[in-house]
Amino acid sequence: MGDVYDFIVIGSGPSGRRAAIQAAKLGKSVLVVEGRTKVGGVSVHTGTIPSKTLRETALNLSGWRERGFYGRSYRVKKDIGSEDLSVRLTKTLAYEVDVLEHQFLRNGVATMAGFARFVDEHNVVIQSPDGSELKVRGERILIAVGTVPHRPDTIDFTVPNILDSDGIVSVPKLPRSLTVIGAGVIGIEYATIFSALDVAVTVIEPRSSFFDFVDKEIVEEFIHQLRDRGVQFRMGSPMTKVEALPTGGIVTTTADGRKVKSEMLLYCAGRMGATSDIGLDKCGIETDARGRIKVDENTFQTSVRHIYATGDVIGFPSLASTSMEQGRIAACHAFEMPLPPAPAYFPYGIYAVPEISTVGLSEQEVREKGISYECGIARFRETSRGHIMGLEQGMMKMIFSNATRRLLGVHIIGEGATELIHIGQAVLNLKGTIDYFIENTFNYPTLAEAYKIAALDAWNRMPQ
Repeated sequence: MGDVYDFIVIGSGPSGRRAAIQAAKLGKSVLVVEGRTKVGGVSVHTGTIPSKTLRETALNLSGWRERGFYGRSYRVKKDIGSEDLSVRLTKTLAYEVDVLEHQFLRNGVATMAGFARFVDEHNVVIQSPDGSELKVRGERILIAVGTVPHRPDTIDFTVPNILDSDGIVSVPKLPRSLTVIGAGVIGIEYATIFSALDVAVTVIEPRSSFFDFVDKEIVEEFIHQLRDRGVQFRMGSPMTKVEALPTGGIVTTTADGRKVKSEMLLYCAGRMGATSDIGLDKCGIETDARGRIKVDENTFQTSVRHIYATGDVIGFPSLASTSMEQGRIAACHAFEMPLPPAPAYFPYGIYAVPEISTVGLSEQEVREKGISYECGIARFRETSRGHIMGLEQGMMKMIFSNATRRLLGVHIIGEGATELIHIGQAVLNLKGTIDYFIENTFNYPTLAEAYKIAALDAWNRMPQ
């Protein structure tokens, strides 16, 4: 029989690490089990951090941010190869792992490399990389195993130029053309990153729309920008066949008979909860068709009271930021620590090129609720800072209640959107009104001035 822990955390991604450290700060004995040789989970090794690092590298080396002044042909580095993209990624991942290992060490959290599977409701067997096994007991257990890319049997992923979202972060070479199957957040982020590197990109999506949770006006602006720089969309018809040509190209056929030829294909149509091999049948927990675990939305308890699940394995919103908070809440609830109610609204960030970030209600949601409202728009090029930066695109949309003057939602597309959104988030959750933006002073010149411009635009049309 192995050791007994107050809390066993399976997975060391954002929710697992936050839960482990929170439990340790409460004086509990904690073990984190990670299937990789290094801690960090999908977020550090194949997801959040690599994709955002790839994005930043692409924007820097391509000179993307300066093209507003110097023209579309401007480049910082003329010939960008896969080795250019990997240099920063290697350094960033090493730093992230080092920081996380130090956090665990500082807080007295034990870690173990290996694959965990349930024996029963309290006992877990951990298979180490060398094949040895250790049985440990957890009084309370958190499942934070994340997800893996969905790989349909109809696609041969052994072909070098057919990749999923895990493989694309270490792309062997920069293609001249790319087909992206799936217009979800991951697919669109990579499609726009490669487009910024002057790769010809085609997006195939079976639905007639995407980003349905984002304000429609922002999505329309987003699509307009992408089409303006040559991104092709094949919407409303699913992929039916993918074949690799002897010459090395990939041909994708859609249900309506259209064919798309490209040098490389990225399949991003969904992810599966990484739960198939952890023995959930031994503890009585069931999953849905996508391998996701159902939990109480307030406590993150599964159907077994002392077992919790957090992060991507429980589904939407599948954000690193919300996953961290889920982990903290689960750990506090597990050890009966009181928690204040969560804020009503959290920001959603999409790290495409351009960025999109949103908080609060969209215009369509406000209309569905029957609220009398007014919108205000600010274009980044209207700000002095935007002009200094050479921004030709980018906008902020703010929605206010006519009756209460309260801020209802903020929606941003463009440079710095995921940073700017936090001003709106604070005002929204503190139940602030349009008066805050009109009466307060913003640094000049900044992109944050867009808040005042958009607020004044709405105020001019609101009943006074």
